Amino acid sequence: MTITEENYLKTIYKLAEAEPGQGVSTNRIAAALATRAASVTDMLRRLAEKGLLAYEKYRGVRLTPEGQRLALLTVRKHRLWEVFLVQQLGFSWDEVHEVAEELEHVQSPLLMQRLDAFLNYPTLDPHGDPIPAEDGAMRRPLHRLLTDLSLDECGTLAALKDTSAPFLQYLDKVGLHLGAQVRILAKVAFDNSLELRVNRDRMVLISAEAGKNLYII
Repeated sequence: MTITEENYLKTIYKLAEAEPGQGVSTNRIAAALATRAASVTDMLRRLAEKGLLAYEKYRGVRLTPEGQRLALLTVRKHRLWEVFLVQQLGFSWDEVHEVAEELEHVQSPLLMQRLDAFLNYPTLDPHGDPIPAEDGAMRRPLHRLLTDLSLDECGTLAALKDTSAPFLQYLDKVGLHLGAQVRILAKVAFDNSLELRVNRDRMVLISAEAGKNLYII
């Protein structure tokens, strides 16, 4: 597998995960990878010839079981490296993505097995995303969006929908981190912003857009 092929499979997997039950269109893949649709078509043909994806007319592409396995392997490596970078090298959660994008292409199953053991077999990455097991199995916690909570309802911040560096930096600025206990104190009628109590000791006001990107358990 080339680095480009791995990136395509991972991208198709993530796009399909965002809209379950639907094929992934060439245009969506091109937009996600910031490349031309013609280039995407050529790569999709190559991956199909390798038995890694299937194309359905008018419905886009879907990963085959082998394509899904390889995509999840790349996701697993990426998320394990993110844990390592945060826990062992002192990276902040907004710094790890680009570095992990490079490390995820290391082709050494033994290295990844030993990294997993060294980290004591983590199940979540620093952003709360589940880490696939070596066989591709992945436990998905039952999350709710913060904006779906009712007034005075509480929960634990468990994962993020948006893991971009600017959003992570925003959360750092307002003091919202995974594991925080939050309670909805008010929903502002003017702009749907949310007034929260965090860890029972302070108040935070966040936008509705921010609330739509926070998962609670």
